[in-house]
Amino acid sequence: MTLFLDSDQPIRKQEQMLPHWQQGDVWIFLTWRQGDSLPQSKILQWKQEKEAWLNHYPKPWDDETEAKYYKRFGQTMDEWLDAGYGSCLLKKEKNAQIISDALLHFNNQRYTLSDFVLMPNHVHVLFHPLKKHKLGDIVKTWKAFTAKEINAHENMRGPFWQANYWDRLIRSEEHFKWTQKYIQQNPKKLRSGSYVLWSAGL
Repeated sequence: MTLFLDSDQPIRKQEQMLPHWQQGDVWIFLTWRQGDSLPQSKILQWKQEKEAWLNHYPKPWDDETEAKYYKRFGQTMDEWLDAGYGSCLLKKEKNAQIISDALLHFNNQRYTLSDFVLMPNHVHVLFHPLKKHKLGDIVKTWKAFTAKEINAHENMRGPFWQANYWDRLIRSEEHFKWTQKYIQQNPKKLRSGSYVLWSAGL
């Protein structure tokens, strides 16, 4: 089976606060963030603008409209996250190690990793599921384990991560290479030691 999105094949859709799509073992670009990484004013602005946009461009979308959606709302979110709001606890070496170890633990067993970057307040991962493992289960395991471990290390209680996550299916070899490049370049403005960058060299 191809590892890129096939518009002629069914897609598993999980509707939460954000829609989550999976198509077999197709590559996925995933982002999730710390719970305090964005001010409430920014979140409210993003939700209001997205709601207005969706009313103007109701689904189903063609490829061009979907690309516009991800560029406008995914890119906006990434720019805000890169601004470094919140406590930015992922830049601490111990916390970053907890997350890196969790991502690598089931690599090539439940999923295959291509690249990931741990930014000070959010995570980007490029991977594809294996053996019919579900996207939601994989992400739940990553987030639940790392939240528990980081909270224990920081002597904190309560939610550590944002409740949801942002994902996109990879459409082509070109899209795959673009995503790899995006991950590799994401921390270029940060000082050494404040992020973790990993690549399988695929």
